[in-house]
Amino acid sequence: MSSLESDGKAWSWEADGIDDDERAAVPDALLTASRPELLDKDGDRTLRGLLYDLFAFGRSLEAARARFASHVGLSPTQYLIMTAIKNSTLDEPMGINQLATQLRLSGAFITNEVNKLVSDGLIEKSPHPSDGRRVQLNATGQGLSLLTRLAAFQRPVNDALFGMLTRDEFRSLSQLLARLAANGERALTVAEYVEASLAQEDGSATKQPERRQKAARRGR
Repeated sequence: MSSLESDGKAWSWEADGIDDDERAAVPDALLTASRPELLDKDGDRTLRGLLYDLFAFGRSLEAARARFASHVGLSPTQYLIMTAIKNSTLDEPMGINQLATQLRLSGAFITNEVNKLVSDGLIEKSPHPSDGRRVQLNATGQGLSLLTRLAAFQRPVNDALFGMLTRDEFRSLSQLLARLAANGERALTVAEYVEASLAQEDGSATKQPERRQKAARRGR
């Protein structure tokens, strides 16, 4: 690896006056991951490519979700709630906690959006069959009519989004994404901790020269 691209311009180790020993050490400092499973002979290039592809596909998913929601006059979050409630069953009724877990959103936020959908006559609350402390959520007749119109729009778009996958590939992707999504919150917790630690280190490094300068002035 003798060069990197930055803002469309090639940069080389040689042009920057870095010798062979330094050149061998610099790439490790530039790696964006350390786990060997995430690295290969090209360093983190495969990982970066994966992330770029995920970002690009994520933008497509968000754009599709916004179109679906707009098609039936819902916000993107309300759209997700309606489609999740549609898949509830008698054995697994959908409540606030189940929605929050499945959509990975806070219970307070879900409650607020559910109340709007109830007011609009799209879903209804009823007592949970086995737990009187809970309520279950179901689509009303009006809500089912909306979901039927929505499904006619979703089918061709979802077929286009995932149609290149085989059944086995689709199952593998579903399992992998479920694991990644479950690990996302942990990664953000790590990010907060590392960011705070680095900020503290930067602050200490900044204060060191100031302390030396003050000590020098006192010694005059």
